[in-house]
Amino acid sequence: MSGLKEMWKNRKQIMEGIKNSMIRDEFVEDIAGHRREICDSCEHQDTKGKECALPGTQPCCGLCGCSLTFKTRALSTECPDGRWFGLISEEDEDKLETL
Repeated sequence: MSGLKEMWKNRKQIMEGIKNSMIRDEFVEDIAGHRREICDSCEHQDTKGKECALPGTQPCCGLCGCSLTFKTRALSTECPDGRWFGLISEEDEDKLETL
């Protein structure tokens, strides 16, 4: 149940990651690629889906349960272990949506 609570709390970032994985942008893909390199060498990466908040979305972060496919593409999100950081705030992300 805590995985669902965490997903609800981070729903804006999750939706940003889903959108950015569907509508590809070179800048976002460069950022996501760099982040995935970090995640791929992390001991918390869950490739079997045991820690995924949403089953079937692996590989996931074993700390927060987020799908790495989406998490690495959300520019306002950060690694829960401090290995990479958000590039923009959620407020700035909301402003970008209105443009």
